[in-house]
Amino acid sequence: MFEQIFQTRRLIDKHQQAPLRTEREEYLKHLLEQGFCHSKLLGTATYMLHIIRILELDELRVVDEEEIEKGARFWAEYRGPFRDPRHHDFGSSRSFAAVARGWLRFHRKLAPATGSLFHKQVDKFSHALRVHHGLAAPTIRGYSNRASIFLRWLASRGGDLQTVSVSDIYEFLDTRLAEGWKPRGIVTQCMALRSFFRFAETQRWCPQDMALAIRGPRVSKYEAGPMGPTWTQVRGLLKLADGMKPEQLRAKALLLLLTIYGLRCSEVIDLHWDDFDWRSEIFTVRRGKRGGIQQFPVQYEVGEAILKYLRYGRPHVDDRHVFLGERRPWGPLLHSTVWRTVSRRMRDLGIELDHLGPHTLRHACATRLLQKGTSLKDIADFLGHRDTNSVSIYAKHDVRALRKVAAFRLGGLR
Repeated sequence: MFEQIFQTRRLIDKHQQAPLRTEREEYLKHLLEQGFCHSKLLGTATYMLHIIRILELDELRVVDEEEIEKGARFWAEYRGPFRDPRHHDFGSSRSFAAVARGWLRFHRKLAPATGSLFHKQVDKFSHALRVHHGLAAPTIRGYSNRASIFLRWLASRGGDLQTVSVSDIYEFLDTRLAEGWKPRGIVTQCMALRSFFRFAETQRWCPQDMALAIRGPRVSKYEAGPMGPTWTQVRGLLKLADGMKPEQLRAKALLLLLTIYGLRCSEVIDLHWDDFDWRSEIFTVRRGKRGGIQQFPVQYEVGEAILKYLRYGRPHVDDRHVFLGERRPWGPLLHSTVWRTVSRRMRDLGIELDHLGPHTLRHACATRLLQKGTSLKDIADFLGHRDTNSVSIYAKHDVRALRKVAAFRLGGLR
């Protein structure tokens, strides 16, 4: 295996003679079968030698997260003969930890993370949200992740669900406020915890009436300032995506779908080849919340951007998703990739908003429609909302546009 990765005899011998050769080769073969590139294999093979040395692995034993993190911090500060002086950034510690987790997990030698004792409960909670409540996948993921955050904190203090108290929950929330969480984030966390504890009470995992006692801070329904970029800033974002690099081609198509149609992140990720009827110039969207199917005409600029990405930027693989991730093995985009695509360009433009993710472009789309005189009912239909109450938040900061819409609707009644 090492002959396929390294070119010089010295490096081949070095890796063959190092401890745990069989365990290292098995993992490298697994990565090769998964489609990882040569540079990934080379880096992984090199990091495994450092992991063996720093964690003192004479044999492959069970290692916990704390030991991995301690080793990663040591590696970040190490400046000895085993360290290439050109590579001393913090990112190398993340790579150290990622390779260690992947290798140990492959051989089932990674100790369960703190709080994973509750993973069965979280899985059941997620199942209930999906089957019994019919919530959308992003909502289920958000609620489950927030429940896991609290449960990990609880486990780290030696607590469990049988003895958890309301004071534990408020102590947890206080620590999050001290860490810089904003009130709206605390409110969202409280909503998730109420939902989780309502379910936990039905399963008799925790004391009764826990959910009723959880109260978050009072926060206005509407944000104090604009929630999305201006249309001038949107054009600036699109200009930053100009170029023929694969990432730029993908970014241009993503940004156009998010701004022109106001699609949610999950709706863009879920687009398939079969959703586009190029002959009729329409495409189909599976709505991320409450289900449903909606069709849109393919706007010329959007269609050109998607076709350019498919021809020159997208890897040639059999996956039916339109947009693929950044690395092998190729698969659907991650939410974090879409978020990073938007937020990085917003920061480059100096856009100052409380949130810099893709959902802000949905707000920009709705605000643009409002400014053009579109009624709230039509905006709700366009964005896939059930009623105008869901889109009233977009109108709060544009009184002039609201007057224009009102005048248009009243004029139609005369």
